[in-house]
Amino acid sequence: MTEAVASEPDERVPGRRWTVRLDAAERGSNAVRVTCSRPSCAPQRLPSPAAGRAAAVSHLKAHLKATAGPRERAYCACRAESCHTHIRSADRQARAQPWRCGGAVVLAVLTDREGRWWQVLECCSRCAAATPGAQIVSPAQAPTPQAPTAPAPATAGRPATTAAGAPRFSDAAAPDGGPRPVPSPRSVPARRRRTTGKIAQRVVPHDLQPVVLRDELVELGDLFRAYQQRAEPDLALLADLHERKARAFHTWAEVTGDVDLGLEARRAEQASAAARAQHLQRVGGGPVGDGPAVARLLTVPAQWQHARSVLAHAGDHSPLPGPEARLLTVMLTLRTAHTGAGNLVGQDITALGLTDPEALVERLTGCDWLRVPGTAADLLASRPENPTPVTVPSLVPGEDGDGPFAFGKKVRPKLSGWAQKVVSDKKLRKAKAPAGARLLALTLAALTLADGRLGPGGRGVGLESLAAWCPVDPGELPNLVDLLSAADWVAEAALTDTCLTGRLTERVLPLTCPLL
Repeated sequence: MTEAVASEPDERVPGRRWTVRLDAAERGSNAVRVTCSRPSCAPQRLPSPAAGRAAAVSHLKAHLKATAGPRERAYCACRAESCHTHIRSADRQARAQPWRCGGAVVLAVLTDREGRWWQVLECCSRCAAATPGAQIVSPAQAPTPQAPTAPAPATAGRPATTAAGAPRFSDAAAPDGGPRPVPSPRSVPARRRRTTGKIAQRVVPHDLQPVVLRDELVELGDLFRAYQQRAEPDLALLADLHERKARAFHTWAEVTGDVDLGLEARRAEQASAAARAQHLQRVGGGPVGDGPAVARLLTVPAQWQHARSVLAHAGDHSPLPGPEARLLTVMLTLRTAHTGAGNLVGQDITALGLTDPEALVERLTGCDWLRVPGTAADLLASRPENPTPVTVPSLVPGEDGDGPFAFGKKVRPKLSGWAQKVVSDKKLRKAKAPAGARLLALTLAALTLADGRLGPGGRGVGLESLAAWCPVDPGELPNLVDLLSAADWVAEAALTDTCLTGRLTERVLPLTCPLL
């Protein structure tokens, strides 16, 4: 009989697992895509993250409603990946005994804090209880009671079970000769638990010192949970919460020496920056919570950063000194950034306010930074109906297809159009501003806050940082600042020995690339 039982096949089946994800549909758009790991579910495209999150939750609920409850003979799905969701590798090595799954099989739902994915697991109740943030949505089903059968005859003084099938403790009979019933379980006194807080799936220790840190962590946990219950998102508030969380977790990591807390703090800093950037994008990049939105020519923070990367690249790889050469280098870089090649007409160069554009083009072609099929005079004489193809060899992608910039062919013309709009500003042209003034205007447009104040935090732009992107003589800088002030480009400008302070006027705010 033992051999027959040992040869029976294992009828247990792997636990089910599926995931619903929320991802960005494309760059520069609020649209999102909802996907489900089940092969029969087609992806959905939604116009906003809020609509996508609602659709993802609805899709998950529909699956749970249509899915049968947990199967009694299923393996724990968490066991298939060595229970990595609740046992870290360091903890596993420290354990004297390996983790053992156990308990009834349940359906549990996991989700990340940002609401980007939801996962359903068919796992054991022990793993569900140990996994941070796991919510049991379908407990194990009670066994179906079977119809009572006729009691077997008692033998050798051993009474049978009652008609209701009540179990007995032992084979011994009660003093009255009847079956011994199962006594009721003892009442267990409730243990007094100390109240504590929870944040980011972490329990805040009740004895954490200093007390002000413990109170801050508990309060932040409550604020995050309250934010999740809001009907409408407030990204400015969310950014502030993540910023407070980053400071608190940095302090917590220093107090306890826990490296994971420091990593959590850095993730909170990144989440704060992302939420603030999304808020600026939604309000058009205007001052946070104050004033009308600004319709900027470059609409998203990624484009602002790409514009600054071009100015920095031109500063590091300019083949010739001086503001005129730098301005022409920037404009040619923007025209050829994606493939190293582009088309130019004479007006693209003559409109930059250069002293001798033909000689400057010849110097760029003489050092082989720029290549044109004809002469510099031919390039300056070309018209829109017959543009001149030009090549910048240093911008041509390598064998791996990678170039010096991360933006694609759709972003490049937007950046080029932005720079052309700045340097050909109507009031700068009417004032016959030299190339140095136009280059300074382009540099300041990329180094302002959302409200137009210059430099990080509105504290101004350091002259050393300014010289890296706008190589003008220090003695000429006051005259250029005065020219920009007269052209209604800069207001409240103040130039010291170390920095330039002030703000850009409302007229040119649509041309700015705010610092985040």
